[in-house]
Amino acid sequence: MFGRRKKKEDEQADSAPVDSAQVDQDVEGDAEPELDAPVGALDGGPFDITELAEDEEPANTRLDLGSVFLPMPDGAQLQVEMSPEGAPQNVHLVTQYGRITVSAYAAPKSPGQWREVASELAESLRADNAEVSIESGPWGREVAASTPNADLRFIGVDGPRWMVRCVVAGPAGAIVSDGPLVATARAVLLNTVIKRGNDPHPVRTPLPVVLPQVLVEQLQAAHAQQVAAQQQAAQEQAAQQGTAAQPQAQQQSGNGSEPPRRGESGSAMQQLGL
Repeated sequence: MFGRRKKKEDEQADSAPVDSAQVDQDVEGDAEPELDAPVGALDGGPFDITELAEDEEPANTRLDLGSVFLPMPDGAQLQVEMSPEGAPQNVHLVTQYGRITVSAYAAPKSPGQWREVASELAESLRADNAEVSIESGPWGREVAASTPNADLRFIGVDGPRWMVRCVVAGPAGAIVSDGPLVATARAVLLNTVIKRGNDPHPVRTPLPVVLPQVLVEQLQAAHAQQVAAQQQAAQEQAAQQGTAAQPQAQQQSGNGSEPPRRGESGSAMQQLGL
């Protein structure tokens, strides 16, 4: 079900909690179409960018990530996950209750991709011995799971040629439907805007994440500080190693036997490439 454009005066209602109905955790997704029936309020998004008013700029009130415009919950912090190639892969919203991750994917013109993905997620989690239940939420089925590392809830919505997935992660008991973490995640989804674009993307391919320039500069500055701290720690370690080796060298050279020997791996400075 696609998001519906809401009026300006209704935007404050986004943060209101919505209900969900839990069903038997052993129910197979494809055999229970009633799980796709929404439970709770639906007066909101996520929106396709074409649904916005012509004079509304989504980046004015949301974080612009290229393909996704995210509202920032009060007090939330950003955590950027980079791919091995150095490209931004995921942007997490870290709240006092847990972490929220919203990602957009390419999808067919007809809806239904989330239903397939949810079924596969549940199967994969059960294979990893997680406790899994399927629930009906504001947009239909949701996947809730309890794992040794964290409790998880997956919320998905089908849109026009896109699918958005929200992953809610927190400590044990944090992802219950009526809890503050899930309420915050649903409020974020209700005001999220997706910019699919016209470029061809294979189905289920993540839509590209583009960080704002100010965020790129902050990441670069943080990386530079991390590198400088590592270099300083390495230099201090090298100095300590050199000080510890000095008395031994003096003792060996003072007895007139043979000059001090260098270790097989070379000096500390050589090991550090200096």
